[in-house]
Amino acid sequence: MTSSKVAHESRNFFLEGPAGRLEAILWKPAAQARPPLAALVCHPHPLFGGTMHNKVVYQVAKSLDALGLPLLRFNFRGAGMSAGTHDRGRGEQGDVAAALDFLAEEFPGVPLLVAGFSFGCWVGLSVGCADERVPELIGLGTPVNSTDFSFLRNCEKPKLFVHGAHDEHGEIGKVKALVESLPGENRLVVVAGADHFFAGKLDQVDEAIRGWLRERHPEITDDKL
Repeated sequence: MTSSKVAHESRNFFLEGPAGRLEAILWKPAAQARPPLAALVCHPHPLFGGTMHNKVVYQVAKSLDALGLPLLRFNFRGAGMSAGTHDRGRGEQGDVAAALDFLAEEFPGVPLLVAGFSFGCWVGLSVGCADERVPELIGLGTPVNSTDFSFLRNCEKPKLFVHGAHDEHGEIGKVKALVESLPGENRLVVVAGADHFFAGKLDQVDEAIRGWLRERHPEITDDKL
């Protein structure tokens, strides 16, 4: 697992979303230097217990924190203490947009990274692809079995996909075909033996994320090096 050597400030608060307040947590590096990226991490399906405290989402947060990046997690409408009710991904796109607006205001001029797991992958990447403030995207557990990801074929932004070889919501052959069909720079990391939730394999999720971002951003300092 990612170590916690990087000191950060943790802020629990509510940000204003289109359906009311959204419960959120911001981890911000204690260092005052301008970060190379500020990240948003989107959680899995709230009707199946998904929140910003999901283990995969938390691992992504720890991986980004270990790189010294500020990151925001939040609960979609109707999840946790967030206002509103679940809207099958439509209204949730507005939640993502509100979270990105918050990050853009908190870190003016800093490029934004959107990462999402499962339902959060679908909603987060759909918004991130269309937002010019977001140059890079990370999708985990892409649920291609039941969800339309054809919008990605119009997205040339660099993307990292991390996927379990035995993901029950995303057949690996379908994921490979999707990634191969996409424009721009795309990387697929398949975690051998992993299910949708990467049970027992979160260390490999960590390695995939840190490795990809270090390659793209040599200025990033990794606390595990």
